[in-house]
Amino acid sequence: PDQGLNDWLAHLEALHPRGSAGIELGLERVAAVKLRLGQQQNCPVILVSGTNGKGSTCAMLERILLTAGYRVGIYTSPHLLNYNERVRVNAVATDDAALCTAFARVEQARDGIALTYFEFGTLAAWEVFAAAGLDVIILEVGLGGRLDATNVYEPACAVITGIDLDHMDYLGPDREAIGREKAGIIRPG
Repeated sequence: PDQGLNDWLAHLEALHPRGSAGIELGLERVAAVKLRLGQQQNCPVILVSGTNGKGSTCAMLERILLTAGYRVGIYTSPHLLNYNERVRVNAVATDDAALCTAFARVEQARDGIALTYFEFGTLAAWEVFAAAGLDVIILEVGLGGRLDATNVYEPACAVITGIDLDHMDYLGPDREAIGREKAGIIRPG
């Protein structure tokens, strides 16, 4: 249906039994919808995980790459004023129409697969990036790393910021366990 951005965001919140705060770690659902969407990587991805400093690190990487002349897409969360801030192309927040188009594509592809708010948003961000013809994409991990939705994409570079005690009910009881989860974005080589 022809929905506005606020309608889509309300829909995303209602999709998961725990609403927008719903956390359900795992890559199977996201990977299945990614496959249905036919999403492919045509440029390097930088994946940023950690407890503190992820957003700042992403912002610095974005500025460095833009200054060097690259076309850059960046996906971060949460947003400060409006959802559009989460998905930027060349430092410009994505407009409502592009987000709604991306949400509609994800909704059609998911065909009943349950996605959290963040998972749905991650897949939609990639749809926006795929249409933009980018040179590099920066993805900020939402929670943890190993089982976060952003980890379905293959990073050319994995960045891990400082590790502290956070989301211990999902990531583990101490810094070592939490660090292992966040290090799950690292690939061989």
